[in-house]
Amino acid sequence: VDTQERGLNTRLTGQIDSLNDKARRRAERAVRLMAEFRQTYPVETAEFDANMAAAKSYRDLLDRLVSDDLPRFEKKFKEDLNENTINEIVQFATALDNEKNEIEKRIDRINESMKQIDFAPGRFLRLTPDPGLDVEVREFRAKLKSCTEDTVTGSEDDLYSERKFLQVKELIERFKRRPEHADEDLRWTRKVTDVRNWFQFGAEDKFRDTGVVNEYYQSTAGKSGGQKEVLAVTVLAASLAYQFGLAFGERASNAFRFVMLDEAFCRGTDESVHYGLSLLERLGLQ
Repeated sequence: VDTQERGLNTRLTGQIDSLNDKARRRAERAVRLMAEFRQTYPVETAEFDANMAAAKSYRDLLDRLVSDDLPRFEKKFKEDLNENTINEIVQFATALDNEKNEIEKRIDRINESMKQIDFAPGRFLRLTPDPGLDVEVREFRAKLKSCTEDTVTGSEDDLYSERKFLQVKELIERFKRRPEHADEDLRWTRKVTDVRNWFQFGAEDKFRDTGVVNEYYQSTAGKSGGQKEVLAVTVLAASLAYQFGLAFGERASNAFRFVMLDEAFCRGTDESVHYGLSLLERLGLQ
């Protein structure tokens, strides 16, 4: 009897230890899965803990998902995906393009004004809104185009829809600011959605009679102080003409066109000061 008792005790102890070890490993795996689930669905599990004491919360969530019978909404979800999510990003892209076109129209109107100003004898300035060379802006525009291309004539299959959704999702996650890249994503969003950053502005110095470019300005580097001042005043005068809808040489007007200049304006070269004043006078400004 003693021998049988010791043998039975050994076997039962071994089984208990084995089961305890298995329970421990499974609990560790369950806690790890809870942590991964919380990381994947932070909003739905904001009040959940990753420990065995919280297991009931996860079971209740599962029961709710099963009882809600979510698969029956799959068709509606796919319709919303095609008709709403992707269409919203198309509208967003269109809005940005409209802003881009508006900038180009404004530059055209400014150029009409600048064409009337002699930048130098027989020459005038023309602003050029060239495509920007910034890598982040270029990549953003490429991704935005990828999200929106073929949206009208694209395939209706599920693979196409989900591929488009994932492309849109990537952009939206950056707009929402990913937790681990919040500051970087905020800076990126402000940069790529400001359409002014889509351009690299320059100015062409052109001969009036031939239209041939005499010089191209991307900056004022290497120019004398006087040249920089004349360039700046020319663009300023053209901008005023655009802003207020002014016509060069127009005299008869009841419009209030008051410009106040402080002493800094007169610190330039005599040439640039007289040049600037003559431009303002030609605009009929007081």
